[in-house]
Amino acid sequence: MNIMILGAGQVGSSLAELLANENNDVTVVDLDTAHLQRLQDRLDIRTVSGHASHPDILEQAGLEDADMLIAATQDDETNILACQIAHILYKTGTKIARVRSRSYLDRPELFDREQNANSLPIDVMISPEALVTDYILQLIQYPGALQVIDFAGGKVRLIAVRAYPGSILADKKIKEIKNYLPKNVTTRIVALYRKDEVVMPTGEVTIRAEDEVFFLAEPKSIPVIVEDLRRQKQRPSRNIMIAGGGNVGFRLAQALENAHQVKLIDHNIKQAREVAEALDKTIIIHGDVSDKDLLLEENIDEIDLFVAVTNSDEANIISGMLAKKLGVHRVIALVNNQSYIELIQRNSIDIAISADQITTSHLLHYMRQGDTVQAASLRRGAAETMEVIAHGTMETSMVIGREIGDIKWPDEITVGCIIRDGVVHISHRTLTIEPEDHVILFLSDPSFGPLVAKMFSPTETSSWLS
Repeated sequence: MNIMILGAGQVGSSLAELLANENNDVTVVDLDTAHLQRLQDRLDIRTVSGHASHPDILEQAGLEDADMLIAATQDDETNILACQIAHILYKTGTKIARVRSRSYLDRPELFDREQNANSLPIDVMISPEALVTDYILQLIQYPGALQVIDFAGGKVRLIAVRAYPGSILADKKIKEIKNYLPKNVTTRIVALYRKDEVVMPTGEVTIRAEDEVFFLAEPKSIPVIVEDLRRQKQRPSRNIMIAGGGNVGFRLAQALENAHQVKLIDHNIKQAREVAEALDKTIIIHGDVSDKDLLLEENIDEIDLFVAVTNSDEANIISGMLAKKLGVHRVIALVNNQSYIELIQRNSIDIAISADQITTSHLLHYMRQGDTVQAASLRRGAAETMEVIAHGTMETSMVIGREIGDIKWPDEITVGCIIRDGVVHISHRTLTIEPEDHVILFLSDPSFGPLVAKMFSPTETSSWLS
């Protein structure tokens, strides 16, 4: 696929790395030649220096041959205009634009091409801030979860938890876990990570303390799985403190203030006043999020959850670690620098999340061949989970009409479940894949994504599957 990326910032760079490593033809456009040079030094891509919405620059970059345009600069107007130009000049196939301003996001009719043929020619609009907000809200819904992902329109959910010492999970074989759950709860462990290495989740494998365990189950079963298998029930996050009143902090407070006691701290007096005027129940505090005296004055020891989402990685890390030290039960911090994440994860800060990783994950299925409904990155890109639709017949498909146990899956692929006519069927060896089934897969190596597309597309053949 020929893909043009506008913007060499964190989101653009992450996408470029992902796509280049999967043998796509990638071109990156940015005004900053230093950013472009760093990308070109480590990736097999083409770079063009120039303004991302200037027609001559876009043509120089090869817009005419692009199958997909991803406009991910820091400027909303540049991204919107670039998509408009791509549509007018070359009818570019898929146009994705990053849009951050609430002024645009609050007017969805501007981008809804299904309802309004005269809307802006953008096929997919992404807002990293909105995606991060939704991601954090899911983590709040399930205290103790490390990651939560919905599939099949919410019919099935993937959740990651840590096996703490002394919990039911620790020191049990995977095949024994079902004995500790109610009989009406059906789940499948699709992945197991131990010290950053994947362990294939066969029934005989013993889960060890500190392992990360990925469960796939229906949403109604998730609370039971999380609560019953942890060392103790996680107390709900009733009192929440948010550090940072930007787009993410504001959205979080807005979504939480009616059901939680929310405090928001921001060092910018103008932004603090704007947020105070827009929110009804949230307590707004003007001050430094890393000020120990301020946190103590605001009864930090009574806070169940501290969420650091300022524009500074350093401020988020410091305030998060300080909050934990002062008695906060759970800390989530927004940290975009990957080298920081590796250092701080599980070191005072419970969960470190990255906006560019969340955004990249959200866009994955647009990059996948075949009928991929959804794809999501796991463990900061080290693994991937996919929802694909099986098309074809027994004569034209590698998988249709075959039992899961009879298909020669690579070791790197685990089948989690099948959704058929709205019903979730947890995977087992004798379960047969039928036409139009939605199949949830776990890939311990994301490079197997193209192979999955071949397996689930009709008229493809492969000797190793015979």
